Amino acid sequence: MKSAKLAVSALAMIAASATVATARDQIQVAGSSTVLPYATIVAEAFGENTDFPTPVVESGGSSAGLKKFCEGVGENTIDIANSSRPIKSSEVEACKAAGVSDIMEVRIGYDGIVFASDIAGNDFQFTASDWFNALSAQVVKDGQLVANPYTKWSEIRADLPDQDILAFVPGTKHGTREVFEEKVIHAGCKESGAEEAFKTALADEKAAAKACATLRTDGKSVDIDGDYTETLARIQSAKNGIGVFGLSFYENNTDKLKVGTFGGVVPSTETIAKGEYPVSRPLFFYVKKAHLTEIQGLKEFVEFFVSDELAGPEGPLAAYGLVSDPELAATQGAVANETTLTN
Repeated sequence: MKSAKLAVSALAMIAASATVATARDQIQVAGSSTVLPYATIVAEAFGENTDFPTPVVESGGSSAGLKKFCEGVGENTIDIANSSRPIKSSEVEACKAAGVSDIMEVRIGYDGIVFASDIAGNDFQFTASDWFNALSAQVVKDGQLVANPYTKWSEIRADLPDQDILAFVPGTKHGTREVFEEKVIHAGCKESGAEEAFKTALADEKAAAKACATLRTDGKSVDIDGDYTETLARIQSAKNGIGVFGLSFYENNTDKLKVGTFGGVVPSTETIAKGEYPVSRPLFFYVKKAHLTEIQGLKEFVEFFVSDELAGPEGPLAAYGLVSDPELAATQGAVANETTLTN
């Protein structure tokens, strides 16, 4: 009986060791739901066209991915964090404190933030002020700061549809949320004159900036913690809802969604590439340089990701909706040289 127990124990140890080895034969990636489809396309192509295993790519949001990334170095930590915004200085410091001192920043291209509703719904021509006045917790009305009283888009601007305000916006762990707050809500706060009113009322620029980005909590603005598929599902069950999406997700769901203009510009890969569409942003992933020599295939995967064949204007990422980076060659050089944020 004792020998049988020892045999079972030995087999369990062998199985556990095999599981660990297999797990770290694969590159581990987590982060932005916006970057997720691009990283998945590359991971699958990498597995099909090289001798390396297909990397494991997970979502969870830019902030969540970077938090995991900054937990330390070694086989029990992820290798790459996808992000739809640049890494923050506070995140770099958190990485350093955990021993992640050499970080490679890799820009893969550009995407836009779009505002889309049900395919059979109304047409919308948005401005930043419209979104601020629709979603901000406080707005300026009759020269005074008041709790947001608006319930319909037509109350904000007479030529907007007479439709109830209901917006599905990315939750706070998503990089898209930060870009939305900065380039749409905060821009609208300035445009509408509310920022000056907040500065006067609060006598503090930081407090005014925070007030500008504070969204209403009465059910008109709904945070979505999942990915864009959850936002789409919400719109399909609430036809008057308008969702905040990445351009590529919209372009791959044009049979279900109708996009609004922003600042008089229709969002597209062309208008983003020309710099015409105002709500665009670069997309990134971050790599632990220390893992390049420790994790099999990592350097090859990073180079593969930014190759002309994958990330160039004729590649599969562009076909999915990524706006190819005009400075892709510089990114390729930085990857080849293993350039980090500190050099």
